[in-house]
Amino acid sequence: MISPDRTEEWQHLRDTHLVASSERPAGPGRGVHHVALLCTDVDTTIRFYQDLLGFPLTELFENRDYEGSTHLFFDIGNGNSLAFFDFPGLDLGGYDEVLGGLHHLAISVPSEAWQRQRDALEAAGVAVRVIQTSMYFDDPDGARIELISDPLGEMYGSVLG
Repeated sequence: MISPDRTEEWQHLRDTHLVASSERPAGPGRGVHHVALLCTDVDTTIRFYQDLLGFPLTELFENRDYEGSTHLFFDIGNGNSLAFFDFPGLDLGGYDEVLGGLHHLAISVPSEAWQRQRDALEAAGVAVRVIQTSMYFDDPDGARIELISDPLGEMYGSVLG
């Protein structure tokens, strides 16, 4: 497949919508409180995110929206959480990448943690794809996760914004 040259379109979008950081007001948000994903098995999810990747489980309780469903949270740093719901009894099917759906979740981690996580994933037989400072893999339910060793606000040596 030959990709179209979208250079002019992207420049038009930058010129039309991107405000210089010196002139841009601060956004009203304080950051991501949590991102919620679905899981089929709570124990498997805890073993993957806490035991394999090292993100501590911080809370687990019944989901207020669906009786018998679990809502669990992992600390992914900087006051941010990764949350999961299970929905026992509902046949939700497998993970699908669809418009409006999750493409991937990128989590910034220090270089030493990144290498430790990569080694652990590979030792566990998880397929890992590395592009520069990013590592991509699927969680037990097929959600694509990226661990990036760049600091928050940077990507591949460039400051975002």
